[in-house]
Amino acid sequence: MKTAIVVIISILLACVVLYLLLIMPRMYKRPDKKPFFEGILYAHRGLHDNASEAPENSMAAFEKAIEAGYGIELDVQLTKDKIPVIFHDFTLQRVCGVEGKVAEYTYEELQQFSLCGSEQKIPKLADFLQLADGRVPLIIEYKLPAMQTEVCAIADKLLAEYKGVYCIESFNPLALFWYRRNRKEIMRGQLAMNFLKSEEKEYSPLLYFALGHLLFNFLTKPDFIAYNHGDYKGVSRRLCRHLYRCTAVAWTIRSEAELGARKQDFDLFIFDSFVPNDR
Repeated sequence: MKTAIVVIISILLACVVLYLLLIMPRMYKRPDKKPFFEGILYAHRGLHDNASEAPENSMAAFEKAIEAGYGIELDVQLTKDKIPVIFHDFTLQRVCGVEGKVAEYTYEELQQFSLCGSEQKIPKLADFLQLADGRVPLIIEYKLPAMQTEVCAIADKLLAEYKGVYCIESFNPLALFWYRRNRKEIMRGQLAMNFLKSEEKEYSPLLYFALGHLLFNFLTKPDFIAYNHGDYKGVSRRLCRHLYRCTAVAWTIRSEAELGARKQDFDLFIFDSFVPNDR
């Protein structure tokens, strides 16, 4: 009986150790995170209003965020002719009102569409970087279709020449793995949430479980965890912050009340749909 108990305890301890190793972020030679704390609040897709002439991920929304002194979070993916552009959804329907995916059109073809009925067009990453010009810190989110990391290699050629402060993040661990192998000096973040609560059903529940519990951290070694603020009680997220001292980023805060409620649970905040009262 004692032998069985010892075996069970040993197995449980081994499982705990394995779990802690799986979720462990980068622990050594971490990039300097101080520049990112100068602007604690980051405007989600720019300081935007989709009912205005400054809709999400537009040059007008980015300029408004810069003028207000906020950091900027934005989304990057590739066009059919392999040009990095800034656009959140893989499909054009919600924002542009047309059928098809961004990757099915060339950049020039995309310019015939407007953002949310405004005069704004889908911007190139290169043009945005010229606009930003190092004035505020940036969070670049890579939108990766499945197993393809081509956008990382192409966009990084532009980012490598950029003189301002920026980091990268993605829901897809492959983007972080690409940066771990090719650009270790760049601060990288794992985007996550409790995927099992989401309506998203494209992949298997097992994969969503692993992603939500940060079980790919052993491969990607993130420098920060960007988690849905509503899922702040997630065990893996809290262990990364408190046990491993990994920076915790909250997305997406949509009111002053939500910001105040999560001040003690996260270090950096990505906001949307309101203008915060303070930094």
